[in-house]
Amino acid sequence: MQIRSLHLTNWRSYESSDVEFGDGLTAIVGENGQGKTNLLEAIGWLAGLGSFRGAPDGALIRIGADSAILRAVVVSGDGREQLIEAELPRIGRNRIQVNRQRLPRMGDLLGVVQVTVFSPDDLELVKGGPGLRRGWLDAALVSRHPKYGALRSDLERVLKQRNALLRSAGGRLDADAEFTLDVWDSKLATTGTALRTARVELLDEMVPRLGEAYDVVARRPAAVAASYESSWDDDLSAALMTARGHDVRRGVTTVGPHRDEVRLSIGAAPARTHASQGEQRSLALALRLGADSVVRASGVAQPILLLDDVFSELDPHRAAALLDALPRSQRLLTSAVGLPTPARPDQVLYVVDGAVRVAAA
Repeated sequence: MQIRSLHLTNWRSYESSDVEFGDGLTAIVGENGQGKTNLLEAIGWLAGLGSFRGAPDGALIRIGADSAILRAVVVSGDGREQLIEAELPRIGRNRIQVNRQRLPRMGDLLGVVQVTVFSPDDLELVKGGPGLRRGWLDAALVSRHPKYGALRSDLERVLKQRNALLRSAGGRLDADAEFTLDVWDSKLATTGTALRTARVELLDEMVPRLGEAYDVVARRPAAVAASYESSWDDDLSAALMTARGHDVRRGVTTVGPHRDEVRLSIGAAPARTHASQGEQRSLALALRLGADSVVRASGVAQPILLLDDVFSELDPHRAAALLDALPRSQRLLTSAVGLPTPARPDQVLYVVDGAVRVAAA
């Protein structure tokens, strides 16, 4: 998969810009604050319907503008070319078209563009809370099987409705609320069990790849492990019923896949609390490489690699090892501090104050 061209109107720092990308390694260079990451963020938005920096859509619209527009031409592995157009208004719903056809649901865009994003914030996948690791695993799941995007949306909807009911109950359930809660529990048990099963199966397949990627990036072997820790045992319906009184008192759902954890370890010790900073960085890179590997192995897509200023956080050895480990697909990397010695970009783009120019050959 490749992105051939990208047009931005009122996106972040860009008033209007057109960029064409080569099919190999593209280096996007410039000083901090000039708009390099904004380019990658636009591509990531088209792949996942959101900012990989966690920004709300309103923050992606240029200050003073009523809407932002993205337009991209992507080429799939079979050579099929597709035009993707999106408008993000300050007021109202986003509008998306693929090949001039309006998408009825935002989730229908999932799978049209596939990306793997590397960023300095990836260290939080190891050091941060369980929600980040669940998000990493779910993103890989959706990239491999876009149908799971709908399952996640269903789960989020059910949780939202169930939690709203619990809050409105004020600590006590009448007969009507009890009946409605039974309905939401049934839906949560179905969607939650399906999501947990898919997560566990994917993680089991990914673990050997994580170990291999870690050994390559760290340039030293280590016993890397990842295990799935669920918030319930066998029957989610029974677990929800057991937790019902507690949930009603607290006004929130305390059991389900939204409470699960992915435990990471290096040498049998918890990576979050016992690994060194260098080990944690190597593991964070391995998590991205491992997820990318299982997506590629599925044959669904060969994701575009987006590397946002990751080399500034790596020592020369890890930077060189990461470059060697990257699949030879389209790679877009940003840097404000120069490129690692082994990097031989096929294209160099300079970004200055929201304007992009191609370096002379």
